[in-house]
Amino acid sequence: MTISNEGELPEEESYFEPYELQVDPGQRPLRIDKFITDKVANASRNKVQQSIAAGIVKVNGQPVKANYKTKAGDQVYFVMERSRKDTDVVPEPIPLDIRYEDEYLLVVNKPAGMVVHPAHGNWTGTLVNGLAYYFKQLPELPGNSGRPGLVHRIDKDTSGLLVVAKSEQAMANLAGQFFDHSIQRTYLALVWGEPGEEEGTIDVPIGRGMKDRKVMQAYPDGSAGKAAITHWKLLQRFRYVSLISCSLETGRTHQIRVHMKYIGHPLFNDAVYGGDKIRRGTQYAKYTSFVKNCFKLIPRQALHAQSLGFIHPITGQNLFFESEIPDDMAAVIEKWENYVQIDQ
Repeated sequence: MTISNEGELPEEESYFEPYELQVDPGQRPLRIDKFITDKVANASRNKVQQSIAAGIVKVNGQPVKANYKTKAGDQVYFVMERSRKDTDVVPEPIPLDIRYEDEYLLVVNKPAGMVVHPAHGNWTGTLVNGLAYYFKQLPELPGNSGRPGLVHRIDKDTSGLLVVAKSEQAMANLAGQFFDHSIQRTYLALVWGEPGEEEGTIDVPIGRGMKDRKVMQAYPDGSAGKAAITHWKLLQRFRYVSLISCSLETGRTHQIRVHMKYIGHPLFNDAVYGGDKIRRGTQYAKYTSFVKNCFKLIPRQALHAQSLGFIHPITGQNLFFESEIPDDMAAVIEKWENYVQIDQ
């Protein structure tokens, strides 16, 4: 049997990972749920059965039922929740901007500056702390175990939409949609410079940096990293900066930030990838002062997860949500609009 579960966590970092298993030539026929629980350490029978019900356990490319019996040579693909450290999440009454909610899921609009999940240095004040408090007000749901059902996340300093599941079946189904790249995700970004084309596609692998593992890097020669594809479209030109939209075909860590840096247009005020310095324009005092004031208005990378579309995990309905540009980003865009008009 061979097992593969490698893959970078995406920009909207997933709490699930894909597995590919091949049934050994000498393997006796075995129910698919039993086969998976025997082979994967954190695969409980209940989790596997929920994944099967969600249609994301596939054998030889086709969804199967729980009573399917594996045969020698079968290729088994499924998605399983990542193993997590046992950390108590403290419920906190944090205001949440919920844009949609039903008995199966909710969609929340995360503000910039809020960490999604508790981790070293950010054990409180996170979105999960707020969700833990909010979920206490809801009926107990099978498989929820008192924890919010996060399927993905976005960076602390990126604002925008996230989907949260309320059951194991909903979580498994949504995780499958992320790994099938069928989730529709559109971001707005303010970048340095003016692209020469009106739109384009960046197809360049992304992986951990060789010198700093916390920083991601583009590998155009394919020597490292994982496949990453970003489609971008120019929305507005402001001579020195531009407003673009980006849709993700894949979802690697910091994908938009790394790809835009790679093509010479780093995100405005992105301190990690070089956007927190003047990249276009003059060095005159007036212009320098203007840019510094813009940096103060938006003390983060100018990136917003504007839209999110997916298939409802239970009803099969197509859902699509949009959120308005946050105040800090809108204010900076307005300042650039006014600046280039005056400077003409």
